[in-house]
Amino acid sequence: MLVLLPPSEGKAASGRGAPLKPESLSLPGLAAARAAVLDELVELCTADEEKAREVLGLSEGLRGEIAKNVELRTAGTRPAGEIYTGVLYDALDLASLDAAATRRAGKSLLVFSGLWGAVRVGDRIPSYRCSMGVKLPGLGALGAYWRGPMAAVLPEAAGDGLVLDLRSSAYTAAWKPKGEVAERTASVRVLHAQMVDGVEKRSVVSHFNKATKGRMVRDLLLAGARPKGPAELVETLRELGYVVEAEAPARAGRAWSLDVVVTEIH
Repeated sequence: MLVLLPPSEGKAASGRGAPLKPESLSLPGLAAARAAVLDELVELCTADEEKAREVLGLSEGLRGEIAKNVELRTAGTRPAGEIYTGVLYDALDLASLDAAATRRAGKSLLVFSGLWGAVRVGDRIPSYRCSMGVKLPGLGALGAYWRGPMAAVLPEAAGDGLVLDLRSSAYTAAWKPKGEVAERTASVRVLHAQMVDGVEKRSVVSHFNKATKGRMVRDLLLAGARPKGPAELVETLRELGYVVEAEAPARAGRAWSLDVVVTEIH
């Protein structure tokens, strides 16, 4: 099972470990593309702080984030699973997994990134600021930039098992499973259900969406679940206590769509 996750906008501080070693990152087929983004991002943030703030879409209060990018090559690193924070990663709580679940996380979780393309949670990276929605002056929109490199690398990373796609829309732009891979891909939407004047209303709420996805991945890892495809994933999630509504694709070469319905986060 390969689980595709979005990163978090907020990130922990860089660690005290050795500086970035690009050759140590997973998915070495992305190395050249990573180097190009890294070079332009560092140059942009070093040369013109105001332009960098505009390009990165940072408010005045987040101007300090630019300094992170200036020091990307020399800053300390820590595992990506510690760098990414926020609601989804709080619910996932990688640090508290048992040893077996931690090994599964290292093999199955893939975090998408505007800077790195995608990394595994054990890859050591520095803290940075560069979302997939950024348009760099030289390379252009990162979502489009990453499509070619991702198309060359991700099908092999997906292997022949289930692909569980939990990415937000900005990150799905970088890679869309196609053909046979798409047929064993399940994309998940979390819906918050509540009663309004005696009628159930459903909506997508950011907190419920992120927290539920994190908790769901955690439960799958702890259970040692190995669903072979979307239909089996639906049954597994239901056994774990989730309310899941599934929609099989209307034709070949398309991904499954799953709705996970929640009323509260526990």
